[in-house]
Order: sequence, then C-alpha cells, then structure tokens
Amino acid sequence: MAERVVIMGAAGRDFHDFNTVFRGDESVEVVAFTRAPGQNLGETDAGHDRYPPELAGPRYPDGIPVRPEAELEDIVREEDADTVVFSYSDVSHERVMHAASRALGAGAGFRLVGPDEMQLAVDVPVVAVDAVRTGCGKSQLSRAFADELQERGFDVGVVREPMPYGDLAANRVQRFDTVGDLDSLTVEEREEYEQHVERDHTVYAGVDYEAILARASDESDVLVWDGGNNELPFVRPDAHVVLADPLRPGDTDTYHPGEANLRAADAVVVNKENAASEDDIAETVSRVRDANSDAPVYHADSVVTADDPDPIRGASVLVVEDGPTLTHGDAAYGAGTVAAEECGAAERLDPRGAAVGSIADVLDEYDHLDRVLPAMGYSDAQVADLEATIDAVSPDAVVAGTPIALERVVDVDAPIVDVSYRIEFRDATPAGVLDDVFDL
Repeated sequence: MAERVVIMGAAGRDFHDFNTVFRGDESVEVVAFTRAPGQNLGETDAGHDRYPPELAGPRYPDGIPVRPEAELEDIVREEDADTVVFSYSDVSHERVMHAASRALGAGAGFRLVGPDEMQLAVDVPVVAVDAVRTGCGKSQLSRAFADELQERGFDVGVVREPMPYGDLAANRVQRFDTVGDLDSLTVEEREEYEQHVERDHTVYAGVDYEAILARASDESDVLVWDGGNNELPFVRPDAHVVLADPLRPGDTDTYHPGEANLRAADAVVVNKENAASEDDIAETVSRVRDANSDAPVYHADSVVTADDPDPIRGASVLVVEDGPTLTHGDAAYGAGTVAAEECGAAERLDPRGAAVGSIADVLDEYDHLDRVLPAMGYSDAQVADLEATIDAVSPDAVVAGTPIALERVVDVDAPIVDVSYRIEFRDATPAGVLDDVFDL
C-alpha cells in the first residue's frame, strides 16, 4: 500500500515539494493539498481548487484536489492519510506546531521536507538571498548583487520563489524581460519583478522549478535566487546570504523557515540599522550569533528616497506600502511612512472607515497597521477596490512605498509620489560581500 500524503501549503513550496520529492515516487500517493488561510487575501480560488494533471503527471490523471486548510482533519480522515507534510513559509514556530498537533490529533504523522530532498542542482554558480522574515530587504540586496554581477560582465538570471496565481499549467515556466511583460500580473508579482526588469535582469518564476532552472541556467552565466517569502532556496546555492531586521529583533530566530535560513547562512546582513535602536541592533546580532556563530555579520542601512518631495511637504498624505511586508511580514509600516516623515508631511491619513470592499477586509484582518494602506491587487476587482479606497480617502498626495510604479496599475485623483529604497552597507559593499562568500 502506498503512503497516503496530504501537503499543507500556500501555492508555492507545496507544489515544489510535490514536483521534486513526491511526483515520481510510486511508494507515495498525494491525496490532497491544503490552501493556507489568510495568505493572498482577495485572490480568487479559480484555478486553485485542483493541481492540474498537466503538472501532476501520469500517476494523477485527474490532478490533485486543493482544499481549505480549515478542513485538514476532515481530509485526513476521509482520505485515510498517513502523513501530513508542512510546506509553506514565514510562519511562527508555534503555528507550525499547531499544524503538527492537528495532524497528529487526526491520526496522521507530520513531517517537513529538508533541503537535500528538494533543492535542485544546476551547472552555473548560484548566490541565494533570503531572510528571517518577509520585509527585511531581500529584494534590495538581490538587486544590488545582480547589478554587481552584471557590471562584471555576467549574464544574470534572477530566479524568484513562486507566485503562481491564475492558470497553473499555463504558468509552468515564466520569463520576464521588460516592464511590458508584467502587464497581466498581479500587483504582488509586479512588486517582486518590476525593479529587476527595469535594471535589465531577466526574471524567471512559475510552478515547475526543474524546468524553470533548466531554462534559466541555459540562458545565464550566474543565477541569483531572490527568496520570495523567505522560503529555503529551491536551487542548491554556492553562497547563501540571509538578512535580519533589527526593527523586529524577536523574529530573528522564531519563524519557519527563517531560522533554518539563518542557521544555513554563509553570511548574514543586519539591515535597516538607520531606523533601529542600538539595543534592538545588539539583540538582533546576539540572536544571529546564537544561531550561527561562523557566518560573517555585515551591517547595513535601508535608505529611502522620494522621487519628488514637494507634493509631500506640509500635505495630508495617504501612504501605500508594500503589501506582503505589512500582511505576511506583520510590519506596522514601511518605506512610504519613513519618506512621509522625512519629507515633512503634515499628517498621514488613516484609510480605515473609507476603505472599500476587499481592501476593507484586509484592514480588518490586519489591525496592527499604522495609518497605511497595503498595495493589494490579487485581481482586477481588488485593484478597483484599491483605487476606490484611495479616492475615498481624498489625500493631497499618495506616498507609494511599494516597489512598483503605482501609477502604472491605479488611476486615482491625487498625485502619486514614488518612494525608492536601496541597501547601503556600513562596513562593506555588495561587491565585497560577494567576493567574501562567492567563488566565481
């Protein structure tokens, strides 16, 4: 009898674990995926109620059902499941063990898939950038590394952790070269891809990472893994650089798989020190050292710049921040808030009470937010709700701390001031860090 397995996930690592570990294993039958609650708010379920047979393979001619995580116990019992596999990221250790307790209570075993099982090998060098939590500044550092490698004459491919919204089979392998390639994507995808393609970095993503990495390594001299939701790298890295955030020192070693990333790191970067207290920096470094005493620790600032400060100065502004940093990452604010204060805004307007539709639902769900609006846009309907919310708040200006050019996706009455942010090392350079850990 084959071992009957349920994979808990969030439309990313769960599919990768299936593809690399379980799809070809005849001793295992995957009977269901579960869909994580509270991630990707506003995303429709269309295309996500079943992992399609085109991807599941010949052993699964009808595909594999994807059911809500709330039904885990029912699934275990109905499917007589032997094992529950936990396969998603940026969750507290406590939450992982609650999932384990639910599986055990229903009569199943519980396990995690390790990197030796699921990491794929390629024939080009790989530097991986990850973090202990969402919102530490991974994209800033991965862009800096890709820029440096490009300046050295390498053809650089940036491989992103999956964001497989829409038709999974159609998105098996995705490749983005220009801003125009992003037109059909969600706001959340654009936040991760846009600044790379503006710098002439080709971005690869999708669902089937064996095929993705085969194409990326065939077209590139070197790969940069830009680690999405802090997931363990899907590709075996030659160098693994992990960021920590002193604005959330207690999260340094208390989230999964952030702590695993930290323990596996070849180098650690403590970012955002310009916005943190000395005590919080010291606590972060202490926690880093307790988990990984061998990796060099670098110190860096996250430098925020408004494209045009004039519309902000003395104005009543609405700050729109990077969505995942506020929601998945639990941050109360982001770069837009920093820019609003540095540029002398008279006040930051609270969108609560004016929010429309699914945006109101997001603000209700995340009550820790401090007078900011997450840039949610998992569907056209949600983008319309975002536009309507901004207009209902009626600010003098919108301060956009999201990594995308917000005016490309919303049409609102107020002027939009884009905010950019970059990493600046206090004790090194991106080139120096690369040379310290990456043998090219």
